[in-house]
Amino acid sequence: MNTKTIILMAVLVALAAGCTNEEERADAYGHFEADEVRVSAQVGGPLLRFDLQEGATVAAGRLVALVDTMPAFLQKQQIEATMRALRGKLQDPEPEIAVLLEQQDVLERERARLQRLVAGNAATQKQLDDVEGRLRVLERQVAAARARASQANRAILSELEPLRARLRQVEDQLLRSHVYNPVQGTVLVTLAAAGEVVAPGRPLYVVAPLDTLVLRAWISEPQLAEVRLGQQVHVLIDGPRGSHLAYPGTISRIADQAEFTPKVVQTREERVHLVYAIEVRVPNDGRLKVGMPAEVWFEKPPAEEVSE
Repeated sequence: MNTKTIILMAVLVALAAGCTNEEERADAYGHFEADEVRVSAQVGGPLLRFDLQEGATVAAGRLVALVDTMPAFLQKQQIEATMRALRGKLQDPEPEIAVLLEQQDVLERERARLQRLVAGNAATQKQLDDVEGRLRVLERQVAAARARASQANRAILSELEPLRARLRQVEDQLLRSHVYNPVQGTVLVTLAAAGEVVAPGRPLYVVAPLDTLVLRAWISEPQLAEVRLGQQVHVLIDGPRGSHLAYPGTISRIADQAEFTPKVVQTREERVHLVYAIEVRVPNDGRLKVGMPAEVWFEKPPAEEVSE
């Protein structure tokens, strides 16, 4: 083996050792992810409106898509017409009762007159009894008219109630034809286009808030005792010219099971190779991207590791 080969191998070994030592200084490694939301259509039909572009920032509550509502609108009109026709059949007993009450008023005046005449022996008791009998008949006729109308109206109203329920369903379907963006964020990918026929539950686009990203990293089993929920950590990403940029992070999740758990019992030495997922929420100043690698430091990294 010549001298040049020996020198080259020594350099490679030194570089490898340097890389290994550098990697071992960080406590965990992972990649950035986003809290993605897949927004779907809740009803089926032609997509009349959908104008989102990938990379666009969209506000929460904004109307972003509209599914054809004409079938549901026609159903609503049909139901409302049926309800109007049924309401037209409702009976109003008041005109009939008004006539009966007018007759009753006349008879009451006649009864009062006869009572005075009977008291002066100018009329017979039979005449007074006849008037009082006719008054009782009129009272029963008024009660019967009200009862007939109430019974007929209850039957009609019983037919209206299912129509009201159906109308609420159609109105809800009309509301669901409008797709509103649930969270403020950036459109990562669009999965539909205006004019397509969409099915209920079909995703239209994926949106994610990018002001805070989630770093999914892995730690070994011995490190579990070093971490806790809400713990503040330091996250480093690669910067320009071999430097590192540091960000504050907060541990928001610690897995309770190891990744790829073996089926056989392992020795103590082998257990250190089990890894547990943790999630670190990191504020994004615009430099962090989904899929970007990063490293986690539980303690503050050395100054030479961080670019000012």
